[in-house]
Formats: sequence, C-alpha cells, structure tokens
Amino acid sequence: MLTSHDEIILQLALSTEKMTLQEEFEQIAVEVKNVKTRPTDQELLDLYGLYKQAIVGDINTDKPGLMDMKGKAKWDAWKSREGKSKDAAMSDYIALAKEIISKYGQ
Repeated sequence: MLTSHDEIILQLALSTEKMTLQEEFEQIAVEVKNVKTRPTDQELLDLYGLYKQAIVGDINTDKPGLMDMKGKAKWDAWKSREGKSKDAAMSDYIALAKEIISKYGQ
C-alpha cells in the first residue's frame, strides 16, 4: 500500500514524464519544419492530423465544403486520429517527425 508520501512522489514522476513528452513534442515540432527537402503531401497530412489531435484533441470543427480540397484533406487527416489520447498523438507525432527528419535531413 502506498503512503501519501509515495503517492506524491509517484504523481511528481508522472507529471515530469508528461512534461518531458510535451517538451520533446514542442521541440520536434520546430525541428521538423526545417528539413532540407519537402516531405510528401501524405507525410505532411499525417503530421498535421497528429499535431491537431495532440494539441486540441478530437476534431471540433465542421467538415469543409467539397470545393475546399486542402481544407478537406486536413480535416480528414485530423478526423482519422479521433479517439487517440493527446499523449499517444504526441508520441506518434514525435516518431513520425523523427522518421521524416532522418529521411529528408535537416
């Protein structure tokens, strides 16, 4: 059984872990913008969908009209991540961004 002291230590460890994930997410979001070669449209859409899910959570906007192809593609990319936790979206974003940085260079 955990004492109140143990619970406080555990909560601090968990909050530090989340803060570290948040910091890594914020750092890699800046770094991935500086790749030498432009990633594919699909890679950019995947990054966008994961980023929005990590920052906002489940999609909260109406689907754009049929004539707004770019807006619809971005909306679909975000919608496809619906239900994913913010931490999972951050982790997936970090993994994809690292892959893109490795593939295209900085």
